[in-house]
Amino acid sequence: MTIEQWLEDGKSDAYRRKMPELADLLEGLARATAALRAADWNDDAGSAESTGETDAN
Repeated sequence: MTIEQWLEDGKSDAYRRKMPELADLLEGLARATAALRAADWNDDAGSAESTGETDAN
């Protein structure tokens, strides 16, 4: 199942249950999930390059 399919099903269910505010939350969750899936998880979050730090002591 793709994020788009999941979102469509979730929003349909939210509207069917008369919970339109849930549809907005699901859209945000879908965007966040897509961003996480697209992230480059091979980057080293602790490296000086990613943190903007330098070795100047």
